[in-house]
Amino acid sequence: MTLSKKLSENFAGFERLRQENVGSTRAAVMLLVTLEPGSNEGSVILTRRAKTLRRHAGQYALPGGRAEPGETPAETALRECHEEIGLEPKAHHVIGLLDDFVTESGFCITPVVACMDETLTPAPDPGEVERVFHIPLTELADAKTEVSQSETDESIRDGFSIMLPTVGHEVYAPTAAILFQFREVALLGRSTRVNDLGQPRFAWR
Repeated sequence: MTLSKKLSENFAGFERLRQENVGSTRAAVMLLVTLEPGSNEGSVILTRRAKTLRRHAGQYALPGGRAEPGETPAETALRECHEEIGLEPKAHHVIGLLDDFVTESGFCITPVVACMDETLTPAPDPGEVERVFHIPLTELADAKTEVSQSETDESIRDGFSIMLPTVGHEVYAPTAAILFQFREVALLGRSTRVNDLGQPRFAWR
């Protein structure tokens, strides 16, 4: 069974939650699953944003951005994936959409899941992306999650995070929340909701 078929089977029966009339800017991100370089294991692509960007500089993120007028979430995610990391999944690679996630920075993000059963080499735009990571699906399935309760750093208090060894430390919501729901739905077949997971204050900017 191909990886894309396994993910599609786990998506079967999942009914995503849409956020309507929230007054936020519409955006979409791409959870692109490919074969990990050097193996036949699946991985999902994560990026670190360039430090020169005006918003969310240096943060870990999925390829994505705000929607252009008339675009569907899938069209936005596919376009941004090409612009940011030089990969071109097509509409037929899209497996499904996860719950809309409203951020403290004023965006309503629709996560789009796509799968290409092959090994791909990203070509990131250095103006937007500092580094690309291939997160093994086995690593994500076992990744530790927590809600930070820092008494010394207000910027991360109550922020949901997921620990990814490939990155080397925690990744915080909203990216962590989206990765967590992807794990629950696409990898484990569970309809877990994440709209109540907190975002650290540094991610608001």
